[in-house]
Amino acid sequence: MRRRDLIFAGLAVSALGAAEALRPRRKLVLLKGETVAQAIPDSFGSWEAHADELVSPEQAGRLARTLYSEIVSRTYVDRTTGRAVMLLAAYGDTQSDLLQLHRPESCYPAVGFTLQSARSVELPISGAVLPAREVVATLEGRVENIVYWTRMGEALPRTGGEQRSARLENAVRGFVPDGILVRCSVVGESEESFRIMSRFIPELLSAVRKNSRPALIGTELAREFARQRTA
Repeated sequence: MRRRDLIFAGLAVSALGAAEALRPRRKLVLLKGETVAQAIPDSFGSWEAHADELVSPEQAGRLARTLYSEIVSRTYVDRTTGRAVMLLAAYGDTQSDLLQLHRPESCYPAVGFTLQSARSVELPISGAVLPAREVVATLEGRVENIVYWTRMGEALPRTGGEQRSARLENAVRGFVPDGILVRCSVVGESEESFRIMSRFIPELLSAVRKNSRPALIGTELAREFARQRTA
């Protein structure tokens, strides 16, 4: 065998070994012993939930239906004001290269919406900060104002790039993580809608049981949230 062939063979073996070393082997699951529907309360404070049909990732195509192990959709109505917040939580027990969280910037245009704006924000939650996204989407005069966040393992990526980095980091560490996308939306004037959600989301997280909160926002942020609430 020629020297060049030996070098190529050695490189191929090294690449195969590196790929095998990077192949994730361990599950990283933060949703433990319950479903997302059980983790998120049906009512809290002045808010009461009703089952409702939302614009969901399932409607964006058949492929999206394979991305999730569980999808929870509810409309929460404030008994004191009558205002409604639509919530969708899409959970996947395996977030691999072929199984990625489906972001509103992709699924809303797929069902006919036009994106008016999309930006990363730091959402205050009882003294802690939740990395999130604010999106405004329109369809035939309907203005839907959206706040959402994603968790992949212990990471809280706000963009597709951050999500890919989180997936690679988990792969290097040998983990196959679970993940969740939590989306809240209010129809109407944007400023007021985002103000409603800035109150709704912290109240929702406060109502989630302490042991269930990491499944929604990760372990570290859940601990910081609990410390700030008791401080």
